[in-house]
Amino acid sequence: MNTKGRIYGINGPVIYIKGPTKFRMNEMVYVGSEKLVGEVITLDKSRTTIQVFEETAGLSPGEEVVGTGTSMSLTLGPGILNNIFDGIERPLRDIAEKSGAFIDRGVSVESLDFGKLWNTHITVKPGDEVNPGTIIANVPETKAIVHKVMVPPGVKGVVDTVKPDGDYHIDDVIVTISLENGGKKDLTMVQKWPIRTPRPVIERHFTDRPLVTGQRILDSMFPIAKGGTVAIPGGFGTGKTMTQHQIAKWSDADIIIYIGCGERGNEMTQVLEDFKELVDPKSGNPLMDRTVLIANTSNMPVAAREASIYTGVTLAEYYRDMGYDVAIMADSTSRWAEALRELSGRLEEMPAEEGFPAYLASKLSAFYERAGRVENLNHTEGSVTIIGAVSPQGGDFSEPVTQNTKRFVRAFMGLDKSLAYARHFPAINWLISYSEYITDMTSWYAKNVDKDFMNNRNTLLAILNKESSLMEIVKLIGSDVLPEDQKLTLEIARVIRVGFLQQNAFHKDDTCVPLEKQNLMMETILYLDKRSKELVSKGMPVSVLRETGIFDKIIAIKYDVPNDKPEMFADYRKAIDNYVLAVLEKNA
Repeated sequence: MNTKGRIYGINGPVIYIKGPTKFRMNEMVYVGSEKLVGEVITLDKSRTTIQVFEETAGLSPGEEVVGTGTSMSLTLGPGILNNIFDGIERPLRDIAEKSGAFIDRGVSVESLDFGKLWNTHITVKPGDEVNPGTIIANVPETKAIVHKVMVPPGVKGVVDTVKPDGDYHIDDVIVTISLENGGKKDLTMVQKWPIRTPRPVIERHFTDRPLVTGQRILDSMFPIAKGGTVAIPGGFGTGKTMTQHQIAKWSDADIIIYIGCGERGNEMTQVLEDFKELVDPKSGNPLMDRTVLIANTSNMPVAAREASIYTGVTLAEYYRDMGYDVAIMADSTSRWAEALRELSGRLEEMPAEEGFPAYLASKLSAFYERAGRVENLNHTEGSVTIIGAVSPQGGDFSEPVTQNTKRFVRAFMGLDKSLAYARHFPAINWLISYSEYITDMTSWYAKNVDKDFMNNRNTLLAILNKESSLMEIVKLIGSDVLPEDQKLTLEIARVIRVGFLQQNAFHKDDTCVPLEKQNLMMETILYLDKRSKELVSKGMPVSVLRETGIFDKIIAIKYDVPNDKPEMFADYRKAIDNYVLAVLEKNA
């Protein structure tokens, strides 16, 4: 029986019902004659407060609010991939067909297509015992991903009857099981799950392997773990969205969930247009075949913006349970925090720093804690990696969202305005960025790439740090007064910055670089450093070394050596040796 009430007060996206009600916390409700979707957020004996996920203009006191008896939940099943949803899992393509380019209030569209037939292969037989998470059917959802239909959490029994392989709708009964209590349960391809409740797992694993992105400053300098958490903070125009795009396009995650949370509409349009045209380098299929987009632009209601983060992470956990590695791009959590701030203000809660609610930190932690590499209920292994962009006003990293996010993530990629304006991309500042996954993944790199990989990385970072110290002196008195060995450090640091850290997203080889080439590039730069030091120790000035053009030749490796021809690096070692001999002969 549906619970009902009547609107007493309206304050933007927040409405009130006076007096005691029978609504439940986090219950999904329909508000007014247009049945706007809402959620119960506070309850006491004198008042019920509801946040509405749609525009409330035109609502009036006295209109009816009807409860659904269930929490705000997602419909999970085949048809999620290659789709574009809003913040509460309404498919925007279907809405556009029904109401045009602008979303009508109260538009009712099924999250998934219940009319489509899916080629279904049943993987269980009568008499099989099934537990929560057991895979009962395989459905080719796209050319890239097989959707594994699972027994919902909390359901256990013995298979009674199964349908033959064939084409079925997602709500057709494909398996019937006998429960332990003697009852029967019909299983379809669809299950519901509340967005604010993490899906259960058997065990969380150690994050000891990287999410390989093909971006050198990430993979080599500040690696991201599969199942890890990352913050990418930066001011306007520093490249947060483009960094996330590169990770989404080239990382070795099986599935990408891209959440445009409060972003500008033109940015989301660019995402949609880009992703439709991109080809997945792993399979040759369209990238959208393994991508879900959640579009929640800045002009959409703030309550839906707040929900979009949970929608994205719930979809990610669902595919993780099938045994896939999922990467979430949340762009940006600052807009989400601003939605929390606005709702908190409407609720007349006591503000904390900069007006954000006092529970900002706990909300952020609850979101990032849903990342992880886990053993699923069906004993497969999957992961959810959360990469959250942060948009601090004025690029001030001391503001509350950035500072609280740093407490709950283990990798921090600080974007630098001066690097971005100098056209250095990715504009990640290597002096303020860090990854706490380094020690966890050292053995993985040693086993799968090269035993000296991390030593090479540490040496390059030490040179960059030394350059930073020397630049303080150079700014005061110029570089001419530096001893030759320190001038060489500055020159090698330039090679690292321009030839290794800077990357061209529009170059066919440089946009995504395999780990083997990244390591060979580091080794070549360090070999150049070693042989140049030998010359400097013999009294050769750096100006003479610079005239040979060897430093620019090594910088150009990123373009001149194709990714599939690592054997060419031997020629560069010879070139360095020849350069040393030429300098010695010329100055003998």
